[in-house]
Amino acid sequence: MNMISTFQKGFNYRQDGPGNRLVLHLQGCNMTCPWCANPEGLDSFPPQMAGRKSQGVKSGKFMTQTIQSLVTEIVECKSLFFDGGGVTFTGGEATLQIEELLPLFTELKKQCINIALETNGTLQELSKLFPLVDYLIIDCKQVDMEKHLSLTGLDNEIILQNILAGAKTRKQLLIRFPLVNGYNASDSDIEHFITFSRQVLEESAPQNMIQFELIPYHEYGKKKWEDLGLTYTVKDGFISKERLAQINKRFLGARIPLVKT
Repeated sequence: MNMISTFQKGFNYRQDGPGNRLVLHLQGCNMTCPWCANPEGLDSFPPQMAGRKSQGVKSGKFMTQTIQSLVTEIVECKSLFFDGGGVTFTGGEATLQIEELLPLFTELKKQCINIALETNGTLQELSKLFPLVDYLIIDCKQVDMEKHLSLTGLDNEIILQNILAGAKTRKQLLIRFPLVNGYNASDSDIEHFITFSRQVLEESAPQNMIQFELIPYHEYGKKKWEDLGLTYTVKDGFISKERLAQINKRFLGARIPLVKT
């Protein structure tokens, strides 16, 4: 019997897709981004918190459940999916559980549930999920392949391919650029983001809604890293308001449609 592993559930309004949404964080990730806001979701199994106040307590609310029980749970929330809302699957990296997501998404579509998927785009088989996903969100952390490998532990060839494939076939696609000072926010990095964004728009289907979002660095996950006994290595990752405004201006000047969720 196929099981889904999650570590966090909750509702957000328009932060992880349109409308009011039930957001499910699935356990496990294949990247090692140093600023990760959910380090408790990196491992396939939940790590133990090491902080004094949380000694011996599992981070998040790790749970495994059957596909059918999760479908039932989501359908019971249907009345709360107002303003075009639905359910969003994120992580960790949700697509690491693709063998479970395929039948799960199929059942949810039978129930007319709007599905959003937030992914790092590294899965070769990601396109298998395209017909079942209403709103696709893909992070692009770095365009330069060597920098991406050094930053995340993986190269970005499949990610860029999936973004381009999504732009050609998806009616709604949001590409997010997390901006972290010292990692991917230099002038050359921004120019690479803009050049790739132009390529995405040029190759996208005319009827598709392709949007881009700049996500400035935050430290929401720093305390979690410390509680897990992990070393948080980002020292000066913040983007100033002036720098962010400058980057926004460069994107808009290149006619890249930006949104803020």
